[in-house]
Amino acid sequence: MATELLIVGLNHHTAPVEVREKAALANGRLDSVLPRLLGLPGIHEAVALSTCNRVELVACCEPGEESAVALRTGLFDSTELTADLCGKHLFELHGREAVRHVFRVASSLDSMVVGEPQILGQLKEQFALSADADAAGPILHRVFHKSFAVAKRVRTETDIASRSVSVASVAVDLAQRIFETLEGASVMIVGAGEIAEAAAQHLVSAGVARVMVANRTYENAVELARGFNGTPVPFERMHSYLPLADLVVGSSGGGEILSADAVDALMKERRNKPVFFIDLAVPRNFDPAINSIDNAYLYDVDDLSTVVQDNVGERKREAVSGEAIVEEEVDRFWQWLEQLEVVPTIVALRDHAETVRAEELTKTLARMPDLPDKDRERIDQMTRAIVNKLLHEPTRSLKQDRPEKEGLALISSVRELFGLGKKS
Repeated sequence: MATELLIVGLNHHTAPVEVREKAALANGRLDSVLPRLLGLPGIHEAVALSTCNRVELVACCEPGEESAVALRTGLFDSTELTADLCGKHLFELHGREAVRHVFRVASSLDSMVVGEPQILGQLKEQFALSADADAAGPILHRVFHKSFAVAKRVRTETDIASRSVSVASVAVDLAQRIFETLEGASVMIVGAGEIAEAAAQHLVSAGVARVMVANRTYENAVELARGFNGTPVPFERMHSYLPLADLVVGSSGGGEILSADAVDALMKERRNKPVFFIDLAVPRNFDPAINSIDNAYLYDVDDLSTVVQDNVGERKREAVSGEAIVEEEVDRFWQWLEQLEVVPTIVALRDHAETVRAEELTKTLARMPDLPDKDRERIDQMTRAIVNKLLHEPTRSLKQDRPEKEGLALISSVRELFGLGKKS
């Protein structure tokens, strides 16, 4: 049976943050999501990707609408999304387009901030989770490991990394616009993961005077704060320290941790001195209603796209070279995938024909026991020539370069017509 590569999901191109946060899959949830995906009709392999900017299911499946419907259902069942909500935001990619998409994601050509380095690490981590759960089989192993190699080519053969900007650094750029200068400012970072550490590094480089780190696991807050001569804050006492912060950066998992009511009380304690909130988390850490409070200014990950545009021209020029590399690698991968399907079909077809030829030859020669050996050999050679001539055109047609759906359909038809792979 021929297979198809399929992606169903939503991302920052198709859905705003308030929709993406309903779809977010924490790593802990993948343990239950992945086995359920493999139980869907027609799905042979699956990888689930969930970051701030995307929730996408990548599958190797049987061709046809049934597999696409099953994967869409799997996405709805694994998240807080509904079919109605996703009607406007869901996208679907098949075959070569699916391969191209994975390669572009790994190379950060599809990121909100083109060239940001975090996405490749996230991709590797979430692919590893799928591999450990035995959800990623040989084809998706090849897709993702090839995507990692493509990402390396893009970074080494273009200048896209020389001016790469992470989400955290864009957040700091935004803060510098707000404050004009961050020297002397005090910041609280909520969360202690990779994005929180990157934000702290950029903020310290920009000259902030004080860094406070609050995290649900206090030991992690201590470790991150130590690296920046900062102050660790017990999560349950975070609100007591908030009045000291001019800038609050949210990058913690688990959804909302700061309500508009809490910020309203905070502003009274600060005597309405302005405070800026940058929410890098999905689901969001900060109540969107905070923006309605005087002198409280809230920006989320979608707002960062306006800052990104300042340097987009240079990145786009480098991205052109990156896209050319991706296209070259997609062609190479597709040739491998086509051979993966075509070669076994050709071998099976020839094996089937040889089995029929040999059986019929044996029956015929058994009825002519006195036939000389030379004649037996001539008959054998003749039947081989007939089989080769009959198989020449089907073999040539199977090897011919054609649109991917036509190629998959032809392979399926040949296997069906000759009963290849069926038990006799």
